[in-house]
Parts: sequence; C-alpha cells; structure tokens
Amino acid sequence: MSKIRLAMIGCGGNSSGHANSLKRHPDVQIVSACDVNTQIAQNYIDRLFADVTPKPVAYDNIPKMLSEIKPDAVLISTPHTLHFEQGMMALDAGCHVFMEKPMVTSSEHAYILADKVKETGKIFVIGYNTSCSANFYYLREQIRNKGFGKLELVIGYITQNWLKATIGTWRQKPELSGGGQAYDSGAHLLNSLCWSVESPVAEVFSFIDNCGSPVDINSSTNIRFQNGVMASIVISGNCPSPGGSHMAFIFDNGRVEIDGWGGGWIRVFEGGKFVENPPITPEMSAGPSDHNFINAILGKAEPRTNVMNGIIHSELMDAIYESARTGMPARPKRRS
Repeated sequence: MSKIRLAMIGCGGNSSGHANSLKRHPDVQIVSACDVNTQIAQNYIDRLFADVTPKPVAYDNIPKMLSEIKPDAVLISTPHTLHFEQGMMALDAGCHVFMEKPMVTSSEHAYILADKVKETGKIFVIGYNTSCSANFYYLREQIRNKGFGKLELVIGYITQNWLKATIGTWRQKPELSGGGQAYDSGAHLLNSLCWSVESPVAEVFSFIDNCGSPVDINSSTNIRFQNGVMASIVISGNCPSPGGSHMAFIFDNGRVEIDGWGGGWIRVFEGGKFVENPPITPEMSAGPSDHNFINAILGKAEPRTNVMNGIIHSELMDAIYESARTGMPARPKRRS
C-alpha cells in the first residue's frame, strides 16, 4: 500500500512535535509545509527534514499547495480562529483532516464543519491529549458501563504560568486565539471532561478574570450536562507552580482520579477500597493522536475523536464566555 501523503499547515512548535512523531510512522510521507511565508516553511523543512528524501515543498498559500501537491491528508496546527476556514478548504480539496484543538472557536462554525465532514466522508480527528490514552479509555468505558455505578460529579483544575509565557504572542490576541487560557491549555481539561462524559452541555455558570490581558487568564466554571452529570472546573493561567493538573470523576460507588492534561496517571477507588491494579492494558492505548489519525485513514483503527467532540466543546466555550459576560447562567445555543 502506498504511503499517506500528508501536508503540514502551520509550522510552529506544536506542528514540529507532530512532524517528528509522523516521520516515525511507516505509512506516512510528509510532502509539503505551509505558513504565512515560504521562508518560515523552508526553515521548518530544513530543521526537521534534513535527513529525508524527497524533502517536503515549502508554501505560503494553502489553496495553491492543495492544488499543486494534492495531498491525501493535512495536519492543521495554526492559530485557533484560522482552523475553520483552513479545515473547510482541505475538506473541499478531498483531504482527510487532523485539526489541533480547539476544533473551531464558535458553535456555528462547528456545525458547518460537521456538515462538510459528513458530505465528504473524510476522516476528521481533533488533537486531544487524553483521548488516545489507555487510562482515559478505561475511564470512559467505566462511565459507559457503570462499572462504579452512576457518574454524578467531576472536579478538575489546571495551573500554568500562561499569562507571562504568552505575552506578545498570537495566543493573547483575540482575533487569532478566539479566547485565552480556557481555549488554549485549559481546553485539554475541558476536552477530557466532555470526551469522557459524552453528553451535550445543558447549562453553564462561569466567572472569568483577564488579569489585565486582552483574553481570559483565570476562570471558574460550573457545568451541568444533559445527562445530569455536574462538573466544576478551575483553569489558572497565572500560577508559576509546574505540573498542576488533576481531575476526579465521582460515582455513587467509587472515584477515579486522573491526569486531565495527558492521561499519564490514574488512581481508582471502588466502593471504599483503593484498586491496586485496575485492568488497564496496552491495547487500550491508541498511540499518539496523530498516529491514530493515520491508522484511521488506513482502516487500522477507529478515530478516538470526531466533529461531535468539537461541537460539544464549542457550545461549552460559547456558553462560558456568555455567562462570564452577562453574570448569568448560559445555555448553549444548539442548532435545531
């Protein structure tokens, strides 16, 4: 079978991580890289593909790249508000799409993109940190099968020195980021929550503090899902203490504590007892999310994420910002 010909849209640090990961996939050939000017793309190619033949081709124009290279798939890792237009272009060009989180920055765009994915029949995967991990797969199966009874509550927090680390970058420019810490690093926690609970959001109440920035830095949000699960999530972007991420899923007969950032650790309690060795196997892992994308294209795996995950997250974010703006609970404006 011929290799999947993949184009990289966006040549920043996150994209570099995906390039290094996908270079190791035996069924992938990275054929092009595109950014706002060809020199950025060429520097990316020179740095990451020095030992690769043939080398990817540098571009500064996405439609031109799609037309000339005709890739099978694209990986989009660009500022958040650009995702929608770039994703639509790639799908119209007949490409499978890997989209870095957040999928888009409005629920209206999320529904339009979902329609396009359905129309084209292409594989569409969102780059969540935790969905491919064995620990979160185990957790979601327990929720689905009521292994610890009914899931009732979820709490979680993340801390990061985000405010100082992102000063002067596109991440603090609303026209490019769509929002602040809640849409950036905080999205990993919110995606872990929504991916696991698997229910649309019913109601949200949120407080936000921009800490002098144009975008949100700290937020405290209460969420009620349509299936009755309630959650409380705190996202901190002004804390220098490293490695701060924790979630607890609370059932009527147990509790699961887990790393909401990457799914790297888990603690399981059934009834009143700590479970020393929960039945988590290597087969529960789907590998890196970008490898899951390629394997799904090849029919070797089921994609762990899809546009519905992006819709729920977009509706949640719209409601978070509306609630913080009005000082009142907000309900997602769902397509009828």
